Amino acid sequence: MANSDIKSNVIEVEVAYATPERQEIIALQVPVGTTAYEAVQRSEITAMFPEINLDTDPMGIFSQPMDGKKLPLAAEYVLDNRDRVEIYRPLQIDPKQARLERAAKKKKRS
Repeated sequence: MANSDIKSNVIEVEVAYATPERQEIIALQVPVGTTAYEAVQRSEITAMFPEINLDTDPMGIFSQPMDGKKLPLAAEYVLDNRDRVEIYRPLQIDPKQARLERAAKKKKRS
C-alpha cells in the first residue's frame, strides 16, 4: 500500500483542555470516521487531567458546543480533518450571577 493510500484513511485532529494554570493541546492522527468522543479517549487527556469526566463535561468543536442542537453530541459527531475537540470545565459561577455581583460591587463603590 502506498504512503498516500495510508494517509487518505487518516485525519489529523486536536484535543484541547485548559485550567487556569495549564493548557494542553494534543495532536492526534485518527482513522476517518472517528467521533469526537473516541478522539478524546484516544488522546488519553484524562490521565493528565483526572478531573475530566467524559460522560458529563461539555465538549465543542472550535467553540461550537456539541450539544445535539447545532452540532451532534460528541459520541455522534464524526470528525473532519483538522478539527479541534475542546473539553470545557464546569462554570464556577453562573454568568448571570457574576454580572449581578459585579453590578452590585460597582453600585456600592459609587
